[in-house]
Amino acid sequence: MSDDPDEVDPGKWGGNVDRPMLRLFTEYGRDHWAWFAVGLLTSTAARFLALVPPVVLGVAIDAVFYDNRPYSLPGVPDAWLPTATLDQFWLSVGIMGVAMTLGAVCNFARQSSLNLFSHRVKHEVRTDTYRAMQRLDTAFFDDRRTGELMSILSNDTNRLELFLDNMMSSAIQLGVLVLGIGGVLFSINPELAVVTLAVIPVAAVFTWWFMRIVEQQYADIRSSVGDLNTRLENNLAGVGVIKTAGTEAYESERVREASYEYFQRDWKALRMNFIYRPGMQLLTSIAFVTTFVVGGLWLIGEPPLWFGGDLSVGTLVTFLLLAQRMVEPLTQMSEIVDRYEDAKASTRRIFGLMAIEPSITSDPDAVKLDDVAGRVEYDHVDFAYGVEGESSDGRSSDSEVVLRDVTFTADPGETVGLVGPTGAGKSTICKLLVRLYDVTDGAIRVDGHDVRDVTVESLRSHVGYVGQDTFLFDGSVRENVAYGSFDASDEEIEAAAKAAEAHEFITNLPEGYDTRVGERGVKLSGGQRQRISIARTVLADPDILVLDEATSDVDTETEMLIQRSLDRLTEDRTTFVIAHRLSTVKGADTILSVDDGEIVERGSHEELLEEDGLYADLWRVQAGEVDDLSDEFVREAARRASAARDDA
Repeated sequence: MSDDPDEVDPGKWGGNVDRPMLRLFTEYGRDHWAWFAVGLLTSTAARFLALVPPVVLGVAIDAVFYDNRPYSLPGVPDAWLPTATLDQFWLSVGIMGVAMTLGAVCNFARQSSLNLFSHRVKHEVRTDTYRAMQRLDTAFFDDRRTGELMSILSNDTNRLELFLDNMMSSAIQLGVLVLGIGGVLFSINPELAVVTLAVIPVAAVFTWWFMRIVEQQYADIRSSVGDLNTRLENNLAGVGVIKTAGTEAYESERVREASYEYFQRDWKALRMNFIYRPGMQLLTSIAFVTTFVVGGLWLIGEPPLWFGGDLSVGTLVTFLLLAQRMVEPLTQMSEIVDRYEDAKASTRRIFGLMAIEPSITSDPDAVKLDDVAGRVEYDHVDFAYGVEGESSDGRSSDSEVVLRDVTFTADPGETVGLVGPTGAGKSTICKLLVRLYDVTDGAIRVDGHDVRDVTVESLRSHVGYVGQDTFLFDGSVRENVAYGSFDASDEEIEAAAKAAEAHEFITNLPEGYDTRVGERGVKLSGGQRQRISIARTVLADPDILVLDEATSDVDTETEMLIQRSLDRLTEDRTTFVIAHRLSTVKGADTILSVDDGEIVERGSHEELLEEDGLYADLWRVQAGEVDDLSDEFVREAARRASAARDDA
C-alpha cells in the first residue's frame, strides 16, 4: 500500500489488501498453532465419532434384529467380534455409548482450544492495530473520524473472534463430515452414495455464487458501522451543546439517517441470506428424499435406473441417518460464509490501517538530543497542509498554505509571545517545533540541530506542550498530574500542583488527589483542567516550554495566580506563549504578531504599541478602545468573520 495515508479512502479501509484471512493466520495464528492444531484434530475426531452410531445401528438392524447378514463392523477384524446375538446387541450399545461420550469430550476440547486460539489472535490484532494507529501522524487524525477508528479497534476485531470462535470450527467440522460421510457411504454402497452425495457439487457452486455477491456488501456494512459510530461518538461527546442548543430532534434525525443507512446495507446482505439459506436447506432435503425414494424402491424389489445388487434395511437406515446428519451442517453453510465474508471485510480494514506508514519518523541516522540549552531557530519556514504535488514554483498545487517565511530566534531562557487573529498560524508554528507536522520548506533548529535530524522521542522529551484543548484521562487527579512522569513521588506531584496554583482546589475535592476526574475530566471546570494540565508539564520539567492558550479557560483572578507561577517556571527555560489575552505576553522578551501565516511585527510590548500596527489594534480591542481602531483592522476583522461563516 501507499505510504501516504491520504491515498487510503477512510470509508474503504484496506481496499488493496490481498488475501486478508490468509495473512491473519500466517501472521497471527502462527504463534498459537498448537492450540489451533488441537482444535483441528478434536473437531475431526468429534465428527468421525458422530458417524459411528449410524453405522453401528445399520449393522445391528441387519445382523441382530433381522439376522440377514453377518455381524461385521468396518475396520474391526471379525475374530474380535462376538457370535452370540445378545453379546452383539450389547457390544453395539457399548460402541455407540463410547462414541457419543468421546464425541462430547472432543467437542469440549475443540471449543476450549479454538476459543483460546481466537481470543489470543483477537487480543494481538487489536493491540497491534492500536500500536500502528498510535504511531501515525497528527495529520492522519485531522482527516479521520474517531468513530471510524473505534469501529476498527472494537467492532472489526470482535468480528474476527466470532468467526474464529465458532464458524471456523463449524467449517472444519463440515469438511470432515462431508468427507467422512462420503467415505462411509461409498464403502457401504457406491451406487446409492452417488444419489445421496450428488447435492455436494451443486451446493459448492451455489456457495461460490453467494460469496461473490456478498463480498462487497459486507465491506459496505463495515463502512456504514464506522459512519454510525462516528455520529454516536460525536453526539455523546457534544451532549452538552446539543442540550443547550435545543437540537435533540435534529441530532436524533441525523442518528436515524446514519442508522437507516446501516440498516439498508445490512438488509441487502440479509436478503441474499434469505435466498441462500433456504436454498441450501432445499438441496439437502432433496438429497434426503431422493435417497429414501431410491432406497425404498430398491428394497421393495424395483431398483430404478441402472441400480442393481442387494440393499438391506440396515444399509438404507444408515444412509438416511447420515443424509439427515448433513442437513443441519449444510444449512449452516450460509452462516459460515456469512461470518467469513464479514470477518474478511473486517480483516481488510485492520490490515489496511496497519499498512499506513507515518510520514514523521526518526531518520535512521538521527541523533539523540541531549543537554538542551534551549536555543530555537526558525529559518525561513514554510508550511502547507495536504501537500500532494508541487507546481512549477515549488508550491503544492493542492495544498493549503498556512505559514510563509517564518524566521526568528529564541535564545536560551527567553520568552517569545505569539499573538494574532484566530487562524493566523500561531499554534501551527509551535506544533512544527515538536514535529506534530513537518515543515514544507526551511528548517527549525534546537541548539543548532535540525529537528528532523534528531530522534522524535528525544526531541519531544525536552519540549513541554500545554495546549488550548486540555485533555484529562479518566482516573484520579494524582494520575493525571503524574502522566508521563510515572515514577514521581507524592511530594513532587504536590509541588507541581502548587506551582500551577492547583493544590488548593485539589485538596478541597471530595477525595483530594485521589478524586476521579471522569471521562475527559468532565467532573472539573475548564480552569481546573487547565491547571492540572500545567501541573503535569511542570512536573515533567522540560527545557523548552510551549503554552498554547494555557490560561484561556480561567477567570482573571486565577489567571493572575497562574501567571505568577508561570513567571517562576519560565525563568530558566525557553518559552513560547500563544495568547489572545495580550496581558499574558506583555512581559515577553519578544512578541511576534502573526497574520495570515506571516510574521508582520516583532518587538517588545512598548515597541509594538509605538509601531501602531496589528498588535496595537489588538491591545485597543482588549482595552475597550474600539473607537480608536484603524479602518484596515476593522475591514480585516470583518473579512475574517465572513470567511469563518462561509467555512461553517
